[in-house]
Parts: sequence; structure tokens; C-alpha cells
Amino acid sequence: AVLTQPAIQSAKAGAAAMLAVTRAGKRLVAVGERGIVLLSDDDGVHWRQAATPVQVSLAAVQFVTPELGWAAGHLGVVLRTTDGGRTWTRQLDGVQAAAAMARAAATPDAARAAAQMQEDGPDKPFLDLHFTDERNGYAVGAYNLLFRTTDGGASWQPWQEHAANPKSLHLYAMRAAGAALYVAGEQGTLLRSLDGGASFEALATPYKGSYFGLLAAPGGELVAYGLRGNAWWSGDQGRSWRQVETGLQQSLTAGIVLADGSLALLSQGGDILLSRDAGRTFARAPVSQPLPAAALAQAADGALIVAGLRGVQRLPSSPQQKTP
Repeated sequence: AVLTQPAIQSAKAGAAAMLAVTRAGKRLVAVGERGIVLLSDDDGVHWRQAATPVQVSLAAVQFVTPELGWAAGHLGVVLRTTDGGRTWTRQLDGVQAAAAMARAAATPDAARAAAQMQEDGPDKPFLDLHFTDERNGYAVGAYNLLFRTTDGGASWQPWQEHAANPKSLHLYAMRAAGAALYVAGEQGTLLRSLDGGASFEALATPYKGSYFGLLAAPGGELVAYGLRGNAWWSGDQGRSWRQVETGLQQSLTAGIVLADGSLALLSQGGDILLSRDAGRTFARAPVSQPLPAAALAQAADGALIVAGLRGVQRLPSSPQQKTP
């Protein structure tokens, strides 16, 4: 039922757990539990609820223009908006995803995986999505869930067989760096595509814990981050990595490139780390009252926006690094 019933409009929506936040032009768009989508047109000072067609938790959101964007989340849901997040339509859900996997199965292993997904029902979440332009995009999630679209989401193709993930480990994030695509996942999983997404090869990494996200600096440098404050830096497209000292034990849940080209990481406890050397080093920024946090964005006026279990919080201005 939650796949077909619209999100309940509530005056308390602003206090709901929000799992992702991003910019759509000057507008801020946050998504979270029970299909709630919040919009702000004043840099995060005030928020209002948008209309969505589902009541499932949404875990990721991205816009490629101020009007065109997608959100993805639990039960294999992908939503699309063409009006800056005011209204959304469902493009994919777990039932449709399982049927697509069954149709596309070309090997006995693929057929078994599709049959298992159909038997389980639409219980597997998408955890991130990445569109390279208005037509080409991917959604990634639990148990190697990987789908691709080349027509703006009008149709989606199972893409698991194109990724070197034989254990079907969870995939948490996808990002682009130059012409390369990278996917981060559990148990030290990092995948890379150098052929426009046709195939994803496994990269050797020195860390066997989960990576929850990836950052790509303007110069192409990469930062992979995840459990227990772990962050790793690469300046050669992921061929080699060195650990970045964060000074944190809490998991790192989000990261963004700021307007001035510096990098910001967010911890589960609401700590913010800043880097002005393309991710080689990070220093903690002063935050007056850190709150449980899941996602980070920067408003058009430069303020940082933190989404988490208590809704969306606007920091008064972009924090500065503490002097070592």
C-alpha cells in the first residue's frame, strides 16, 4: 500500500527524519521518511512539504537542472520531478525492478537472483543515485542492486551483471570524477568504470570496513569515507590510497564540494570536517550544537544545511576550519 498511497501532508513534516538534501538551482530539497519531501526557497530558513506519490522512506536526491531531478529510496522506489520538486511521479519500484531482472536474466545465476527478488517482494532499498545528464543515470542499493537508465528514467535496466561484485555486497554511493564513475559499498567495496558505465571493475582498497560515500575534488582527487571516521584519499583514480586523519570515531555519512572548491565531510554525530587541499587533510569546523546527521548541502547564500533525525538544520554561516 505504501507504494501507491501519497505521502500524508502534515504540519509536523519539518521535524521528520530527513536522509538526504541537495540544491535545485537556488531551491533546497530534502527527502526522508514516509515519502516526505521538504522544499525551501529562502536558503533553509523555512520549509514546506511537497506532494509525493509514495509513503516509503527516500534516501537519495539529485537534480541535474533547477527543475529536473530524481529521488530514490526503500522498496526499490525511484521518483522524478520536472518542476523543481513541487510534484513527483513514480518511475520504478521493487516489483517492477524484480520483473525487469527476470526479463533480462541471461545466466542461471541471474535467473536465480531475479526469482529470489520476486519471492522476497519489494523489500530492497535504493540507497543512492547518480545522473550524469538529463537522460543517463544509475540507482544503487542493497545486495548489489544496480539499475541504469538511458532515457531519463522512462525505463530502467538491471545492471548488476556489469559490476564486479560477486558477493552481492551493499552499494551505498555513486559519484563521477571526470570521465570515471565510482561506486562505494560495504566491506571495502570500491568499483570504478572507465568506459561510461558499461562495466565496473573492483579496486583494491586498504580498508575492509564499509564506505558510505565518495567525494571528487575539482582536480579529480577522490576521498572515500565511511565507518568509524575512516577516510581515504587517492590522487590517481583509485589505483592507490592513503588514510586521511579525521580525529573522529563516528561514521562519516555525507560529503560535498563547497562553492569555493573546498571539501566538507559530515559525521553521524553532526561534526563537520573541512579540507582546503583537495582532501589530503581535514580539520574540524566549530559547530555550536552538533545533532544526529545524515546529509549535507550548501545553500545559495553559502550556509551549510544539515539533514538528520530531527529534520533540517541551517548553520548560520559556512564554518571555518579550526587552526591546528
